Amino acid sequence: MEATGAITAVEVACTHIDTTARFFRALSDPTRLKLLEFIQAGDRTSAECVEHAGISQPRVSIHLSCLVDCGYVTARRDGRKLVYSVGDPRVADLLVLARSLAADNAAALTCCTRVPDHQR
Repeated sequence: MEATGAITAVEVACTHIDTTARFFRALSDPTRLKLLEFIQAGDRTSAECVEHAGISQPRVSIHLSCLVDCGYVTARRDGRKLVYSVGDPRVADLLVLARSLAADNAAALTCCTRVPDHQR
């Protein structure tokens, strides 16, 4: 029997898998992806993000908060405005790779019934 507080290899692996799954869940929303690609092209204010997303400011704020909390995006105050930037340059590589993989597997993804489409 293990001592209380000890972490087994299985628990570490599970945590790693869970963290990776959470990493992808944060990107699974089309609005968050749209915002992330928009911010990846250059620093953006909240107002610019709202205009680009075409949804209400509170909903955009929730999506941006998720992207910030998960480390994809950083936010800095510039006077009364919040300005969002990509938090890690690897995000651009990730977006390019994701688009490429999605394009190469578009037929299979379209036919997949196990992954539901997001409702807008």
